[in-house]
Amino acid sequence: MQHLLKVHNLSLKFAGKEQYALSSVSFDIMPGEVVGIAGESGSGKSLSSMTIMGLLPPSAIVTPDSSILFQRKQGTCDLLKASPELRREIRGKETGMIFQEPMTSLNPVMRCGKQVAETLMKHQQLDKAEAEIKVIELFDRVKLPRAVELFHAWPHQLSGGQKQRVMIAMAIACKPSLLIADEPTTALDVTVQAAVISLLDELRKEMNMAILFISHDLGLMAGFADRVNILYRGSIIESGSAAQVFKYPEEAYTKGLLASLPRGNRPKKLPTVADFI
Repeated sequence: MQHLLKVHNLSLKFAGKEQYALSSVSFDIMPGEVVGIAGESGSGKSLSSMTIMGLLPPSAIVTPDSSILFQRKQGTCDLLKASPELRREIRGKETGMIFQEPMTSLNPVMRCGKQVAETLMKHQQLDKAEAEIKVIELFDRVKLPRAVELFHAWPHQLSGGQKQRVMIAMAIACKPSLLIADEPTTALDVTVQAAVISLLDELRKEMNMAILFISHDLGLMAGFADRVNILYRGSIIESGSAAQVFKYPEEAYTKGLLASLPRGNRPKKLPTVADFI
């Protein structure tokens, strides 16, 4: 089976900075697979996803030998070398993204349904009435209550979990082959977290959609991802199946991450990653 996405030797830094924010990052994703990227804050997780989506700021400098190969129906495309027009065509239609913070990811001055409808009108050339019907169907699909009512609601009228489901509806509206979920449950309570992960897994199986799951929640990732990459200071230091990486970690940094998870018996001093490396 051919890779859906193959990131090879991805290195980038920002103008005026000597240190690389990402250094020789390589990983791949197969169709329908869940691949995780884990690491502490500032390790480069979100930066990796923004590079794939083509959402880097102008100050970002990607090295010439970097490549991100994405398998489309039309053939393989290097996303780093694609034109801005092609990137816009792929983004939202063939790749979708759930951003990290649902509270700030939706436009506060646009009604929720209209924000999702924009994607369908852009990529599937639906008119306003057709898009509204499709959005209400999507809201039902992501288990939003009172779908018609929430179509006309403002973002501030929704709970955090409901906002996250609107984001998911927007991300899957055009049935992308790759969904990037960047910390999709960080701002949610444990019960809603479980519901969102269950929903993503259900949609993945239904649509044969691959998911790049980015999180610092190792417990959540262990139960959801097929394979895991551990990112440390912009470099992947350990990769393998979720069972292998979390049960038999080889790198001291990975061991430190796992040892830093809260336990039942709280010690006087909470261990940190620095205690292990």
